[in-house]
Amino acid sequence: MSGKVYLIGAGPGDPGLLTLRGKEILERADVVVYDRLVSPAILGMCNPCAKMVDVGKMPAHHKVKQSEINKLLVQLATENPSGVIARLKGGDPFVFGRGGEEALELVAAGVEFEVVPGVTSAISVPAYAGIPVSHRGIATSFHIITGHERELSAPTSSVIPAKAGISLDFDALAQCPGTLIFLMGVANMEFIAKRLMECGKDPQTPLAFIEKGTTPYQRTVMATLATAGETIARENVTAPAITIMGGVVELGKTLAWKKNLPLSGRRLVVTRAAKQSSGITARLTALGAEIIETPMIETRPVDVKGWLDLANFDTLAFTSTNGVESFFDQLFAAGYDVRVLAGKKVASVGKITEKKLLEYGIRCDYVPEDHTGEGLGKLLASSPVDQARILLLQGNLADDTLLKLLPKAHRWVVYETLPVLKLPEWKREAVALADAVVFASTSAVENFCGGSPRLAFCIGRMTESAARKHGFETVTSDETTMDSLVKKIVEYYGA
Repeated sequence: MSGKVYLIGAGPGDPGLLTLRGKEILERADVVVYDRLVSPAILGMCNPCAKMVDVGKMPAHHKVKQSEINKLLVQLATENPSGVIARLKGGDPFVFGRGGEEALELVAAGVEFEVVPGVTSAISVPAYAGIPVSHRGIATSFHIITGHERELSAPTSSVIPAKAGISLDFDALAQCPGTLIFLMGVANMEFIAKRLMECGKDPQTPLAFIEKGTTPYQRTVMATLATAGETIARENVTAPAITIMGGVVELGKTLAWKKNLPLSGRRLVVTRAAKQSSGITARLTALGAEIIETPMIETRPVDVKGWLDLANFDTLAFTSTNGVESFFDQLFAAGYDVRVLAGKKVASVGKITEKKLLEYGIRCDYVPEDHTGEGLGKLLASSPVDQARILLLQGNLADDTLLKLLPKAHRWVVYETLPVLKLPEWKREAVALADAVVFASTSAVENFCGGSPRLAFCIGRMTESAARKHGFETVTSDETTMDSLVKKIVEYYGA
């Protein structure tokens, strides 16, 4: 009677490389045990109610020893009968990921487990640097080698004895015509390069160090076998990094594609609610950015009494997409459908809200050129509508701008906004290292609890004003649309 453990490969860093199977398990996991190299964006996919356990390892400093992790998985499975325990590991669990050791411990304890393979960094990271691990006429094989099995020092032969019966046979590696890919070997690479040359490998063999592969911070440093050590020191190459050797490295000078993306190297915090953020997240990710989805507010519908009173109104005015969704959720729950809106005029504060209404089959009659509450109020005040028969559908934090411009109108609060009071530690750390934050509402600004960064990309003048009040340097979209905001972000970083 124990939970089931899933050994999940998170891939090399880019959340888009997480498998669908892995994502499905994370979304329903009761406990997630994760490593240091797992992307914050992937952690953001986990069940928000899951217990998050950080067992991350740093070079030369193991936060939790492997033997302790093995026992922890058994303990968590025992404590959570019928539970889903996700062991989230960078890359692939069985490619130098010590997943086999964890699986053996689970077998010994009688705990059911499943392996969910991940995209290994050995292949994907070079691909993101434009380096194919095999290429016709250059390399017909590739070999994945650990460079961190043990301290490599003062060998008495070309074979370096290692733990668990594994060894590095430098004679064989030096004669290998294929691509050599070393994982976790930067600290030992000067020695490895020296031994390979002593065993006959050409000192001019092209070599590349690729740091933080597939993330926005990916960096490729070219060298040769002869210059490996001095290049590491001069360029300050640090882990996590892989080393790839062979003629295929030269192709990276022509085929590198990721570094050309306009937002490559940028981490942005998107503060919209998860159900609203997918569009902008997908666009910014495709442009090379790493996105940390960090909603600062939560919304929930407010029970509205008196749906039959809709007959007393001729014009319905919506000031946000949250208002649209809450209104229709409650309308349908009360047993009505869009037919109750027949003959009524519909107003939207801007294009984003207008687009949301269109998803429900509703076309807007009034959309101001100035996409603000003030713009909407002035438009309706100057239109041939009976102000006493205007219904404003808003949230509990909406200000009185519309009511001041339309004093005879009626207001229904259809949703309430609640602040997210605290971020989990892993997300707080990710936000602190971000380049900028993206705000789409004043409430997100008011409730921002992430500390740094201090640059904000904003939709609309009201959001911009709120961000400035809180000390942000602001860049504001020309129009209140996601397309305009994305364009402004690209222009800012491309300047």
